[in-house]
Amino acid sequence: MTAKISYADVEVGTELPAQTFPVTRATLVQYSGASGDFNPIHWNERFAKEVGLPDVIAHGMFTMAEAIRVITDWAGDPGAVVEYGVRFTRPVVVPDDDKGAVIEVSGKVAAKLDDNTVRVDLTATSAGQKVLGASRAVVRLA
Repeated sequence: MTAKISYADVEVGTELPAQTFPVTRATLVQYSGASGDFNPIHWNERFAKEVGLPDVIAHGMFTMAEAIRVITDWAGDPGAVVEYGVRFTRPVVVPDDDKGAVIEVSGKVAAKLDDNTVRVDLTATSAGQKVLGASRAVVRLA
């Protein structure tokens, strides 16, 4: 696959389509199985509260993976991501109800770099609070 977005068609400030990602307790169980991360803070409410958390929380790597989807969907090729990093600022709290939580992610081209690459900065929030800080990726465009 190759990125479907042309470097020539992108300017600093170009906004990527924002997305929302629902997270339920079932989502966390599925991710635990896929990742092998069965830390009880991700599935056991009693344990999570005993260690000082408000409730069960989503895995940080799950949150990070959902956020990058805004870029991979926009670019049209997950392989176009050359570099990606975040700082975890707040956990995504996932209540035990029919709604769960929602991660809201937006992105903007922050810089045009060499070799048909751009830096995209992401903003990820849940329940009105920023859950990822310094979330940015370098993406190679067509």
